Amino acid sequence: MADIAGLRARGSAFWTQAAPGWIRHADRQDDLGHPLGAVALTRLNPRPGEHVLDVGCGCGGTTAELAAAVGPTGAVLGVDLAESMVAAASTRFPPDHHPVLRFAAADVETVEDLPGAPFDAAYSRMALMLLADPVAGCANIRRMLRPGGRLAATVFRDGRANSWLPLAVLGAAPHVAALPPLPVGDEPGPFAFADPARVGRILTASGFDAVVVEPHDVVMAVPDEPDTVAEWLIEIGPAGAAYRAAPPPQQAAARVATAGLLARFRQPQSGYRLPAGLWLITATAP
Repeated sequence: MADIAGLRARGSAFWTQAAPGWIRHADRQDDLGHPLGAVALTRLNPRPGEHVLDVGCGCGGTTAELAAAVGPTGAVLGVDLAESMVAAASTRFPPDHHPVLRFAAADVETVEDLPGAPFDAAYSRMALMLLADPVAGCANIRRMLRPGGRLAATVFRDGRANSWLPLAVLGAAPHVAALPPLPVGDEPGPFAFADPARVGRILTASGFDAVVVEPHDVVMAVPDEPDTVAEWLIEIGPAGAAYRAAPPPQQAAARVATAGLLARFRQPQSGYRLPAGLWLITATAP
């Protein structure tokens, strides 16, 4: 396994390359990916007037959801490592139309201060498993909360509970250039938090109290558009940068291959049903 500095550098490079796909598909990701964070939003129960931190905000859709919950007397800060995604979030949700929303590009593992801290609550949809040093990152989140502040987050469980997730990589890889290194073991990646005992240890070591890790299953309902669905999943994954750099014939072949692998989840004329197995993580700052 690479050292922490190496993992951070790898993660920064990856998200710089991956960001264009997330920006291009931001509306689709907000819509179709909503079930991945809905249970954490419900459990967090942000209240009018609260100040909330959104960790791994991406292009801002989850931050906007939180802002709607806290209302005009509250405030929400969305933080993400990818500067271009934060810029896209600010464009999608400009402050003159969304005055309670703010965005900042920062590494939550190392940032010393965030505007608006201390927060009443922190939320994260599918981001904590991507931290190079999850104890440092979660400790920093806890430090940004007021005493009694709440955390609610979702992460993927293991590959068996999310069997569709690797298929875009497997489908695209033979048709594009070399992909970035894929995670090994506990390295940052979609299944880095597969072991709930490890998740509990990380949150406890980070200084949180009342740590609970519980399974939750959702299904993403995706329109019956094989080519579009294949491209969406390729572009937001590890093959995205190589796919965008490939000539059109190779891109088309990658989409066809990915759509073929995803066919098991397709109900013609109805759409795709992508089952996702999550951990719902909740905790409190002492």
